Amino acid sequence: MDTSEARNRKVVAVEKFDLEIPETAHQISSDSWFQVAFVLTTGINSAYVLGYSGTVMVPLGWIGGVVGLILATAISLYANSLIAKLHEFGGKRHIRYRDLAGFIYGKKMYRVTWGLQYVNLFMINCGYIILAGSALKAVYVLFRDDSVMKLPHFIAIAGVVCAIFAIGIPHLSALGIWLGVSTILSLIYIVVAIVLSVKDGVNKPSRDYNIQGSSIDKIFTITGAAANLVFAFNTGMLPEIQATVKQPVVKNMMKALYFQFTAGVLPMYTVTFIGYWAYGSSTSTYLLNSVTGPLWVKALANISAFLQSVISLHIFASPTYEFMDTKYGIKGGPLVLKNLLFRTVARGSYIAVSTLLSALLPFLGDFMSLTGAISTFPLTFILANHMYVVAMNDKLSPVQKLWHWLNVCFFGLMSLAAAIAAVRLIAVDSKNFHVFADV
Repeated sequence: MDTSEARNRKVVAVEKFDLEIPETAHQISSDSWFQVAFVLTTGINSAYVLGYSGTVMVPLGWIGGVVGLILATAISLYANSLIAKLHEFGGKRHIRYRDLAGFIYGKKMYRVTWGLQYVNLFMINCGYIILAGSALKAVYVLFRDDSVMKLPHFIAIAGVVCAIFAIGIPHLSALGIWLGVSTILSLIYIVVAIVLSVKDGVNKPSRDYNIQGSSIDKIFTITGAAANLVFAFNTGMLPEIQATVKQPVVKNMMKALYFQFTAGVLPMYTVTFIGYWAYGSSTSTYLLNSVTGPLWVKALANISAFLQSVISLHIFASPTYEFMDTKYGIKGGPLVLKNLLFRTVARGSYIAVSTLLSALLPFLGDFMSLTGAISTFPLTFILANHMYVVAMNDKLSPVQKLWHWLNVCFFGLMSLAAAIAAVRLIAVDSKNFHVFADV
């Protein structure tokens, strides 16, 4: 075992809180800021962007949607920069979100943060499986609209493909060329969605942009859309992504964040706004279901969305994979038979459970709302501001402290309201659709 590997396998004890934090079995400090920027951009321009016209713009309308997206971009950059700046707080690198929380607060918050993060990433991955299944179903319907195969069948197929990919790619840094492939795939479905939406919008004389529903329905849908806004920009795993970047880690991570929230958001903005412009309040929660055009073009876009979802899921599942690999002492080459068997069982089981839940309740918009409410809000906004106040207490002026506390209180209330709205949406959809629904 070489020096770097030994360093990665040792256990660091935080004596102040009697908390042992294991180092990682995965590769760290090996990626350029540009590769990390592409990891972040892959997440923000994943196939989820095909849903924002319907899940963000339709509930909020033109003014609320545009202003909301711009504000969410600025606030998300700010909140993520707070977390990035704490990466080396206390003189050591915190390569996991829970490690940082544990170092600042202690053992209890270490566990609470890991629970929040696990729920966040698990639900994001369920959403990716639903997306991948929906894309496959869209291809099937283009050529055989006979209802023989339904959405749960395609979700199961997507789960198998995701499991195979997870077994083959050992850790986040190993994605390498797959990030380039992901970018090409993203460009395909985004360009196709934009071009076909523009064509339809030009040929469609009138659209209804009014927010639908009763006053009570509007309140809940607008609140749920706010959760979708923060979901769109935040990973809930920034320290884990930052762990892969080369030194200087804070400076390089800030470069990656600036890229993500400038050039990286432009494709998402474009497809979201044009999709809503073309179809108005009738926009589907999966934009490619709204567009019309040549079958082969729509098939290409849907296949690209399917494959990109597989790659994106691997990014968001990597903290869970890292936890399992580190806990059970997986070391050595990725093709060692023991390691392959472990990844097959451990990662295959994780994907199997995710796939089952996805097929059971395949309500994509509801998943986005609930994930944003119960985990993205707390992890990215509430915890980030509070950790920064606690860690930098002596260096902050009273006005700065007040600002961070106002953020904690505001986003706490938003999280509660959005969670209530999301649960209501799921309850309503559960009444309208049975389990394993073909939506």
